[in-house]
Amino acid sequence: MIPETKQIAKLVICEDDRATLDLLCDHLTADRFEVLAAPTAADALRHCQFAQPDLLLLDLGLPDASGLDVLREIREPDRSVGRFDPRMGVIVLSGRGTERDRVRGLEQGADDYVVKPYAYGELLARIGAVLRRRVGDRETLVRVGEIAINRAERSVKVKDRAIELSSKEFALLGALAVEPTRVYSKEELLRDVWGYRSLGHTRTLEAHASRLRRKLDPDEGRFVVNCWGVGYRLVGP
Repeated sequence: MIPETKQIAKLVICEDDRATLDLLCDHLTADRFEVLAAPTAADALRHCQFAQPDLLLLDLGLPDASGLDVLREIREPDRSVGRFDPRMGVIVLSGRGTERDRVRGLEQGADDYVVKPYAYGELLARIGAVLRRRVGDRETLVRVGEIAINRAERSVKVKDRAIELSSKEFALLGALAVEPTRVYSKEELLRDVWGYRSLGHTRTLEAHASRLRRKLDPDEGRFVVNCWGVGYRLVGP
């Protein structure tokens, strides 16, 4: 008896070109993903709201709305509360490949931006990278050097010392702990922690990062590293 194949993740594929949609569905199904086809923006929003997918592949040119409108609806903090999983990954697939187009998509909350035409192998690698980051977000117990984070209890310890953090300080620490030592840009942190889409709130980020650094290590501030002009990273001793 052939053992049942375990699926890697659930994906929504929003693409209005039927041939491309069918091809992506076939390839990703063969590579052990559960796929939900969404030829329209309305289909994508419905699947994302009710099917609890891990990731959305989103075309920008859709027959009933712009893909950017779909992205805004999913990532908008005020409208999306309780409707969409904020940890769901989004990769934009678009024929618009200018720098402004890519930046606009990332500013609106996309985790990655892939320009058409693309190689399927590259797309598969990018899907894997986004899913790994999102799985890290869901881990309950996380250790980075001397720092222990319990997401379920919303508690933090450095060695045996309990640390009292505000909700945003805890969220910032959790975001940095997903990939310790990786430098997170200010844009990424403002988007993922605060839901902002521009750098107009950098003072907010800097103030929270400074307080988090002092609370984790009042003497030396070893753990939260400011990479000047880029962003922040979390490094164990």
